[in-house]
Amino acid sequence: MGDSGSWLRDVLSPHERHEHKVRRTLVRAKTRFQNVVLADSCAFGRCLILDGEIQSSERDEFIYHEGLVHPAMALHPGPRDVLILGGGEGATLREVFRHRSVRRVTMVDIDGDVVKFCRKYLGKWHQGAFSDRRTILRIEDAAKFIRETREQFDIIISDLPTPPEGGGPLAGLYSPAFYRRLKARLRAGGILVTQAGSGSVFQLQWHARLYRRLKSVFKVVRPFYTFVPSFGVPWSFLIATRRADPCRVSAAQVNRRLGAIGRQLRFYDGQTHEGLFRIPKYARTMLK
Repeated sequence: MGDSGSWLRDVLSPHERHEHKVRRTLVRAKTRFQNVVLADSCAFGRCLILDGEIQSSERDEFIYHEGLVHPAMALHPGPRDVLILGGGEGATLREVFRHRSVRRVTMVDIDGDVVKFCRKYLGKWHQGAFSDRRTILRIEDAAKFIRETREQFDIIISDLPTPPEGGGPLAGLYSPAFYRRLKARLRAGGILVTQAGSGSVFQLQWHARLYRRLKSVFKVVRPFYTFVPSFGVPWSFLIATRRADPCRVSAAQVNRRLGAIGRQLRFYDGQTHEGLFRIPKYARTMLK
């Protein structure tokens, strides 16, 4: 994404781009790992942009973060220990803490500078979640952490960036070997959920590869999608478990699991849950 005068340009493919008019740019920096821009856009409010791609925006981040977190949390009968990989904005952390059963959340993000920027400028995202006594923040490589830890978790949420075409260092965080290590860190009944790239009909190939990789490791793998306006495309996610199946959970069951926190949510509830997992025919065909 380049700042062309007062516009941010989001290049979705060599043949498609979206532009966002900008009021002001707050941060433009290069960390050890990535280029960071924090900017206030006219349409979507404050935006976090990493390496040229919008990661989340003030106006619609709740769609992405509620969609990433709550289907997995509601599927588990009582998640206590949660691991978040990535998630520098703190919004994933915020959503996990809505569940009263949670006693500890370990968040692992490689880029301490991004976390620092987000803590300072994205208070509406994290809402103080970094300061919660249950938060354990680790600034380190997720692959190294998973390789070395012997901790067990009820839920693992992978909010890591999608690797560029051709792979790069991020590709290892989406490999079957990495997924096997994640599975070993889950307790019995544990659940993995991961963001899985663009859900656009033109860009489903990466998502389909991830689906097949997870299927080689977990018994149950379910894809779901939701449209995120600031991304300009539907976004895809994958839930993986040993046996629990989100497609067999009714709207009433989800609403009972959510209980009082259901009133706090803007995107996710039982009816939304049922819709998320009713995926279109072209996606079902590709995943076969």
